[in-house]
Amino acid sequence: MRHNRLLAASLAAGLALLAGCSAASPDGAQDGSTTLTYLTFETPSLTASFWDTSIANAQKQVQGVTIKKLVAPSTDRDSYAKQLQASGQFPDLLQSITPSTFVQAGLLKPYDQTWVDANFLLPKGNAYKGNVYIPPTNSQIIPMVFYNKTLFAKAGISAPPKTWADFMADCAKLKTAGITPLELGGGDPFAASMPLTGILSADVLGKQPNWLQDRYANKVKFTDANIKTAVAKYRALAKNGYFEDGALGVKYADSITNFTSGKAAMYMMGSWFLGSVPKDHAADFGAFMTPTDDGSLVVPFAVGGSMAISAKTAAPDKATAFAEAWSLDPANYKVLIEGDGAFPMLKGKTLDDYHVDVTQVFKDSYAYVQNQNTKVSAFGWATNDDAMPSGLNNAYYAASQALYNSDDIAGEMAKLDAAWDKATK
Repeated sequence: MRHNRLLAASLAAGLALLAGCSAASPDGAQDGSTTLTYLTFETPSLTASFWDTSIANAQKQVQGVTIKKLVAPSTDRDSYAKQLQASGQFPDLLQSITPSTFVQAGLLKPYDQTWVDANFLLPKGNAYKGNVYIPPTNSQIIPMVFYNKTLFAKAGISAPPKTWADFMADCAKLKTAGITPLELGGGDPFAASMPLTGILSADVLGKQPNWLQDRYANKVKFTDANIKTAVAKYRALAKNGYFEDGALGVKYADSITNFTSGKAAMYMMGSWFLGSVPKDHAADFGAFMTPTDDGSLVVPFAVGGSMAISAKTAAPDKATAFAEAWSLDPANYKVLIEGDGAFPMLKGKTLDDYHVDVTQVFKDSYAYVQNQNTKVSAFGWATNDDAMPSGLNNAYYAASQALYNSDDIAGEMAKLDAAWDKATK
C-alpha cells in the first residue's frame, strides 16, 4: 500500500508539472519550432544522459522540431500514458509501450509499411492487427536461463540440461552441494513471473503457438489441463526449495547482484540481463532455453521497438520524421546492445557495424535469434497480436507470486480466466 500511495503521488506530481505542455505546439518553443512531447523511461542502463543525447541527435535530422522529454515515474509506461491520456495530456511520442493497449482507443498512428519493410529484418514482428505501431528495432528472448559455469562444475554438472527432467536433476544436485539452484527477484512482480513465463512459452506455446489468439476466441482457458500441468512445474521448483530463501522479498535489482556475485547457479530472466554480465568474469556465464520434456528447443521471442506516434498529435509529419530518425540511429543501438542486452534488428548490419563490446554469452545468445528454430511469442511479453489484454499482465504477475507459496493452481488459473473475460468484454 505504501508503494501504491507513493506511485500515485508521483503520478499526480508529474501530471501537475505537465499541465498545459503535453500536446504538439506549432509555436510552443521560443525559436518558433514545433514542440513535441516524448514519453521515455530511465533505467541504470538507459540513463537520462542517454535519452538527452539520443533526442539531440534525432532533432538534428528534423528541421523545426523541439522535443520536450517526459519521464515515466516507474517502468510501467503503459499506466503512466493512461494517466496522461485521462488528463488530456497524451504525449506526441511514446517509447516502448504496448500498442494493443492504445490502438483500440484510436490513440496511435501506424508507420508506413514501406519504410518498415525497407529497414528491419522482421517487418511484421510486432505488428498489431496488420499495422506496425512501434518500429521492430530490436528483439529479446524472455526468458533465458543464465547459469554460472563455475557453480555447475562444483556440483558436478558438465553441461546445461536438455530436458525438464535433466533440469530438475541438476537443481537437486546443486541444492545437495549447498548451492542455491535458482535466483528469483520475487519482490518485483514481473521478475517473479519469469520462470512461469519460460515454462508456459516452452510447454504451451511450443505446442500451440496460437494459444493466446485462441484464448481471445474463447477456444482455450487457463484452467485447461495443459496449462495447469505447466504451472505445476513452477510450483514444484518453489516447493522443492530450489529458489533462494525469502525469494518473494528479493527486489529485481538485488537479484541481479545476487546472481552475478555467485549466490545462485541459475537465473531465469529476459535477455536484457546480458547487459549486466560482469565483463571481468564474463566467461563464467552461459545461457540456455527453458528445457522441454522431450528436449525440443523453443525460443520465447519478443520483437521490441522504439517509439509510438500519437494519432492525436498536431504535427504528425514532424513526429513521424523524428521517430524514424531516432529509430535508425546506430548510436542508440550501441547503448541498447551493450547496456540493455538488446538484439538489433536493422537490415544489412552485423554486430561489428555497431562498434560494440559484447561478451561471448551475448554472441551465443544472439545466435538463437539469428538461427532457424522454433520461435514463439514470449508469454505475457508480446506486443503483436499475441499481446494479452490490458491489465492481464498484472494479474499474471500476481498469480506468479501467489503460486510461490500456494498449491491452488486451479484457483489461480480461474482468476486469470475471470480477469481475461472481464478485460475483453
